[in-house]
Amino acid sequence: MEQNQPKIGKFSLNYGLILGAISVVFGLMLYSMDAHTSQDTSNTVISIVLAVAITIWAIFNFRKANGGLLSLGQAIKLGIGIALISGVIYIVYMIFLSSVLDTEFITKIAETNKANAEAAGVMSSAQIEQQYQGTIDYFWISYPFILIFNIIMGLVIGLIGGLIFKKSELAD
Repeated sequence: MEQNQPKIGKFSLNYGLILGAISVVFGLMLYSMDAHTSQDTSNTVISIVLAVAITIWAIFNFRKANGGLLSLGQAIKLGIGIALISGVIYIVYMIFLSSVLDTEFITKIAETNKANAEAAGVMSSAQIEQQYQGTIDYFWISYPFILIFNIIMGLVIGLIGGLIFKKSELAD
């Protein structure tokens, strides 16, 4: 008997919205603790763990809804779709953060980068000032890079999740 196959797009949208919402809540939590400009690696690790957990959860639930079957291609599409949707949501949040919540956000990031460059002592003061001004003038370029990084991460997570949960029909 033929089953209705679940739609990858619907799963990607639902779980992408979940991941995007959780990412925004995490960002707002960091903002409320005035840690949104910190470049602490633990923030990045937490974000990656959230992305992995939700994407794997989506792949597992898709396989369950698909009668226990999952192809590698389906898992990769899910991973990319979830990452794309959550990435767009997070970029909208970043624009809101830098335009409304903390209008000095970009300047604070530039100041942090400047302090780190001065502490490293490998750049001249003119280079540090150029980097500072470049960060302020061209921060918007980071948005496409955030999206590209998210999509690549979704591809990798989908590939790994697909390799773990892959199951095809066996001929009896």
